[in-house]
Amino acid sequence: MMALPRGCLAKMLSYHSPMFLSLSPLTLQPANLALHRTHSFTPSASLSNSQTPSFHDLHLHWKPLCLYHCQGKCAKMDDPIHLETFNHDCSSGLKVDNAELNKIRPQNLDYFLVLDLEGRVEILEFPVLMISAKTLQVEDIFHRFVRPSKMSERRINEYIANKYGKFGVHRVWHDTAIPFTEVIQQFGVWLMQNQLWMGAELNRAAFVTCGNWDLKTKVLQQCEVSKIKLPPYFMEWVNLKDVYLNFYDRRVSHRNGYNDEGTANTIDGKSSSWH
Repeated sequence: MMALPRGCLAKMLSYHSPMFLSLSPLTLQPANLALHRTHSFTPSASLSNSQTPSFHDLHLHWKPLCLYHCQGKCAKMDDPIHLETFNHDCSSGLKVDNAELNKIRPQNLDYFLVLDLEGRVEILEFPVLMISAKTLQVEDIFHRFVRPSKMSERRINEYIANKYGKFGVHRVWHDTAIPFTEVIQQFGVWLMQNQLWMGAELNRAAFVTCGNWDLKTKVLQQCEVSKIKLPPYFMEWVNLKDVYLNFYDRRVSHRNGYNDEGTANTIDGKSSSWH
């Protein structure tokens, strides 16, 4: 499930931020401009209907996100009961305090693409939040469940039941999951529709991950398994753990994640897993 930090990274974007960080798959190099690349909350792609987010800036009437809508496959957009029950706006409830915006230093990017893959054997979930570098608002979301290409159906069923069954999301996964090759094709279209990619490197945007595993290891492995070439836009990213270390002069605790003085928990307050 996708879950990322908020509070500590807002601090990193404040006027206290000492420097710009530029990351590649292999190196972290300081540059001479003022930037720290960022974060935001995400509605967990696998959040069950009974789990309510605990962060402070929630609307009074919180509604669970329609996971079929995230996959572009909601067939009930004309059903008033469904629309009343489920949220179809990924940014609802994720507003940023205006007081915090006044502390943010100017960025040399327009968007942060927050990525948090799921799946150890093969990628099972591919979620990306498009966050404005100026307002920190979620402006768009790309989310797809991914069907493994090399696992047997029996193994897939067992794996999905164990991973998503406890959240009640396994049915959505089976209904909507598509091969990784199709995910990449759709993601490329999404990037172009948002004018973030024109065939080479990203345009005024950067991927943001919590660790190097997602883009340095897993995407490369999955491209090999799926027998496709690694898309060029995956060649650079920002590792939040390195940004955290540079800003706070201490490493992220793998046991506790961040806390209020440096924590990243899931929306329901539970510790997220680190790759």
